[in-house]
Amino acid sequence: MAEAVKMNGYLIEEDTVVPRAALPALIRGVKALGQQYNFDAVCYGHAGDGNLHIRIKTSGASGSFLEPAIQEGLRALFELVSNLGGTISAEHGIGLVQKRYMDIVMNETQLRLMREIKKVFDPNNILNAGKIFD
Repeated sequence: MAEAVKMNGYLIEEDTVVPRAALPALIRGVKALGQQYNFDAVCYGHAGDGNLHIRIKTSGASGSFLEPAIQEGLRALFELVSNLGGTISAEHGIGLVQKRYMDIVMNETQLRLMREIKKVFDPNNILNAGKIFD
């Protein structure tokens, strides 16, 4: 599925997870956000554990998650996921896209603890530098 949607221009992939009962609301919400923020989305994934991959495509744009319009839409998407009792990343983990949205699902204390744990195990910041924490 992933390769098929990439070949059709769905270049931005999000890896969300919500309680299984919230999957219909998430899919409806994704479609509504697509209309609001001018993107198309294909949803697929591991419904048995509430993990939904959301592939996004925009018309007339580069398809980069760095575009301001895409960032607004992604923030709204992740807020929807959080409001449905979910989180912004399932099995793929936090990376370059999600790191700027961690404040939606984690408070400052949680983020500080993660930074401090990373410092203990990686004092020179050489392991995945810049992937989650700058």
